[in-house]
Amino acid sequence: MGRQPRRTGLPGGPDAAGTQPGAEPRPAGTPRIAGIVWGLLILNTLGSAGAETIIPLPRSLIQVVTMGALGAAFALALAVNLRLRIRAGAYVFLLTLLLVASVISSAHLESGFGALFRCARLALFVSTLWLLSRWWDDSLTFVRHHIRMYFAVLGSVAAGLVISPGAALPDLYGGRLVGALWPLTPPQIGQYAAVIIGLTVLLVVGRRTDRVSAAVVIVPSLVLLALTHTRTATLGLFIGLALAIGSLILTSAAARRFFTWAVLCAVVAAVGFASALQTWFLRGQSQENFSSLTGRAKVWDALLAAPRTTGEQVFGVGLGDKSFGGLPIDNSWLAVYNEQGLIGVAVVAAIIIVLGGVALLRPPSLQRACAIFLISYCAIASYTEAGLGDASPYLLHLALAAALLAAPAEAAPLPTPEPARRSVPRWTRKSEVS
Repeated sequence: MGRQPRRTGLPGGPDAAGTQPGAEPRPAGTPRIAGIVWGLLILNTLGSAGAETIIPLPRSLIQVVTMGALGAAFALALAVNLRLRIRAGAYVFLLTLLLVASVISSAHLESGFGALFRCARLALFVSTLWLLSRWWDDSLTFVRHHIRMYFAVLGSVAAGLVISPGAALPDLYGGRLVGALWPLTPPQIGQYAAVIIGLTVLLVVGRRTDRVSAAVVIVPSLVLLALTHTRTATLGLFIGLALAIGSLILTSAAARRFFTWAVLCAVVAAVGFASALQTWFLRGQSQENFSSLTGRAKVWDALLAAPRTTGEQVFGVGLGDKSFGGLPIDNSWLAVYNEQGLIGVAVVAAIIIVLGGVALLRPPSLQRACAIFLISYCAIASYTEAGLGDASPYLLHLALAAALLAAPAEAAPLPTPEPARRSVPRWTRKSEVS
């Protein structure tokens, strides 16, 4: 990726040396430890369940690694922000409300003691974001951390595909790409690939990286996305990019050119490769299976039809594994309704609405376009994927959007020093008296 010019004026940074007398001290840029903390948060949200790996990894070992990453992230964030300087923002505030709702719903232990453990994990996750909020402004620093870390994850997926194609494309998942070195499911890989493709394309459009570096990220990620056959990630990528680039059309000639070429390529692909695209999209499924969203609709109907008390409707049954009747829910809104009740649904809806509203009110910019892409992608994926109610990559995507939409904090000007009184020689004062 292209080198980003050093920014000044980040909120809450330490004073930099070498400032001129009487000038406001320049805060230093985002520390490298903040990037390490962001990477550890991503590692924590990779999960511990997925496909069988080449070398069998006990789930307990994977959980130790992921939870250890979260603990290390919180410790490092606290170490680099010992004075607890934070930036109050609507996103982290709403996440805190979601945490409170999760604790209330989990206190009854309807989902077992595992619910309290998940609440503790969510508390560490939200606390770490609070500590990182000190460096949230409209810079692209965390965007680059986001792309690099997820590209490293995709690198492990590609390595597993090269080492053992059979394990990476198992029949159990219908020949779809999975993680053979670390247990990752096709929807996870598709999500990571789609997000970094979209962000990298926007960096190219905004001329914040060169095309060669962008191609190194985009081309292999597109291949991995195609091998996952993940329809939600593909639709989220295209719709999110269309909205993001559309927000730049009036102010960016590069965005207008990219949009024009993208439309032409889409028309050519739709005409020349219609049958191949239809085969890829259907994944060999029957019409009935496709219409029921691969069986998801049956789980949703059963969840909504299940009897619930008033307390369960309002507060939910507590944080769980996002399943109902032993089957995955695969819908963020229904998963939140099941675990955190109507209060949780209201908080999650407020998160999407507030971030989307702030993005629409911001003037056109690359940062705004990246935020629009992330918000729209998460909103689209929420229909067939769970994760908006617990520590997950989706909450990290939205945290990145919140960081991009945060206005740079302006330091208060220092008071103008009074001019020094001029000293009058004693012999002058005597002559005046005489």
